[in-house]
Amino acid sequence: MLTIVAMDKALIIFVKNPILGKAKTRVAATVGDEKALEIYKELLGYTRCIASKIEAERLLFYTYFVDNEDDWSNEFFQKHLQTEGDLGEKMKHAFEMAFKAGAKKVAIIGSDCGDISPEIINNAYDLLDSNDLVIGPAEDGGYYLMGMSQPCYFVFEDKLWSNPALFKMTVEHIKKEGSSFALLPTLNDIDTYHDYLKWKGE
Repeated sequence: MLTIVAMDKALIIFVKNPILGKAKTRVAATVGDEKALEIYKELLGYTRCIASKIEAERLLFYTYFVDNEDDWSNEFFQKHLQTEGDLGEKMKHAFEMAFKAGAKKVAIIGSDCGDISPEIINNAYDLLDSNDLVIGPAEDGGYYLMGMSQPCYFVFEDKLWSNPALFKMTVEHIKKEGSSFALLPTLNDIDTYHDYLKWKGE
């Protein structure tokens, strides 16, 4: 049973279970499955560290199965399984759970952004005081964060996921609906080995 305990904010984190051959396939195309898995575990650790510093109810959603024995604390993270469907349907379902449980501000992040910080996430919540939505654009044309102060599920509908025009299409949809929104700094998602080396400063 999902509960928002004495907090009006919820942070949703979408992760893939770290399984050999399933994680960071574009990275694996360059360096192989084992190195790609190692890199993904590093990103998971970074994301876990950042999320742990956020004063919000932390809702962790796994792709394949809920793992109660991994490095994500069962005390600090409420663990769930992503629903069936495309990415939009999965995110919509997670937001619905958070809002229905009483959250007033809900934000979602993935585990691919090595540049995200607690300051950026907290800024997103602050911006939701005066906006319906807040978006963190990614350099690849997608986004690394989506936040809402009220249900605006249309942003998850009729979208081409993993498309370089996703962010642009989403903003156009928001304007069409007449919702207010704010933007966060543009950051880089780690999709390729080149992205990883850039993040590490190599």
